[in-house]
Amino acid sequence: MDNNVLPVGAKVRIRSIMPPGHVRAPAYVRGKTGDIERVIAPFKNPEQLAYGLPAAEQMLYRVSFSAVELWGDEAEKPEDQIEAEIYAHWIEELETSNAT
Repeated sequence: MDNNVLPVGAKVRIRSIMPPGHVRAPAYVRGKTGDIERVIAPFKNPEQLAYGLPAAEQMLYRVSFSAVELWGDEAEKPEDQIEAEIYAHWIEELETSNAT
């Protein structure tokens, strides 16, 4: 397991890939940006377990997205937040500026 745990509040992007087979990242969040809302715990990678493969542990995070980020102008309630539980191998940390 990667020991580099992302902190709550970190800005992240969900990887925008469409691999075949059993995956645990909903298509509607791929390529979208959000914030780490909670660090849950490490679990064995269910994408590997689904095929009977040896599974490495992956940290599971709860990521919060704005409705506008996910659905743009089609968002019924732009102020809403949507949370999804996403495994670490799907998450790319975004660089943040220290400028205030």
